Amino acid sequence: MSEVTTAPALSAKDFATDQEVRWCPGCGDYSILAQVQKVMPGLGIPKENIVFISGIGCSSRFPYYMNTFGMHSIHGRATAIASGLKASRPELSVWVVTGDGDSLSIGGNHTIHLLRRNLDINVLMFNNQIYGLTKGQYSPTSEEHKITKSSPMGSIDHPFNPAALALGADGTFVARTMDRDPKHLQAMLLRAYGHKGTSFLEIYQNCNIFNDGAFEIFTEKASKPEETLFLEQGKPLVFGATNNKGIKLDGFKPIVVELDKGHSLDELWVHDEADIYKAQILTRIFDNPRSEGHLPRPFGVFYETQRPCYEDVMAAQIDEAKSRKPADLDKLLRGTEVWTIS
Repeated sequence: MSEVTTAPALSAKDFATDQEVRWCPGCGDYSILAQVQKVMPGLGIPKENIVFISGIGCSSRFPYYMNTFGMHSIHGRATAIASGLKASRPELSVWVVTGDGDSLSIGGNHTIHLLRRNLDINVLMFNNQIYGLTKGQYSPTSEEHKITKSSPMGSIDHPFNPAALALGADGTFVARTMDRDPKHLQAMLLRAYGHKGTSFLEIYQNCNIFNDGAFEIFTEKASKPEETLFLEQGKPLVFGATNNKGIKLDGFKPIVVELDKGHSLDELWVHDEADIYKAQILTRIFDNPRSEGHLPRPFGVFYETQRPCYEDVMAAQIDEAKSRKPADLDKLLRGTEVWTIS
């Protein structure tokens, strides 16, 4: 009788490489890398079946630091390269690591087409609202009036809302998390991996050199309870330092109510990840946190649905073509659009 051997259990260290991590000290990318390395062993996938593909930017050094297969590709094209890989090798677990500039500027067209095609790929979009690698120009997600090296009088561009953009491209999984909440980040990584289809996970990531504190109001202990709303499936939208506030819908308009001032949990909006209409409202809760009547910023899974994956439909189409009788090449070349010249 032959002995049955089992693969040794992996740890986070098994997914770390011998490469020196070359990000600025204090960069939020360190936290994201650490959480990815922590969740990888629990997926139960051999390292040789995992691929990380990146474009250009600070976040795009990610493949060097993951002890898996990977590719540091070209600017904005990580999604296109990942699509080709997944279509040809559907058994692989493919992850795209990209930034707000890489994925929404030069790579914007590729990003929306990946989402609509719905290949089974995980997109981790690091959003620091700035171009970090090229030293601090405003990016597609920078707020209006942002003063940078390329906008000394303030940016006049209206910024992208990444989650709303992903929904508009018919993404089947859209979520948001942040670098400074490791437990939530790990939970969202696992949810993204568990989704069959393209998962789009926006990660707020602090660039402490060129845009330090951009998301501080959502991460600092003093302000976080009042300024963040963590979405949980089937649960009412509650927030606040003592969970004393909630959100209800007045028609299609979300409003904040205080639970200790005559309002109850029964009045509140109950989160449903399958409701595309309410997901659209949630992604649009993007008010200036310091403005009057503002709403907390949502984090978690906005929307998840199931739709056939591109690679599966493509494989079925190829199988169908193989089952048919051989085509007449001359007839195909001649086509149907012919005419006689008299």
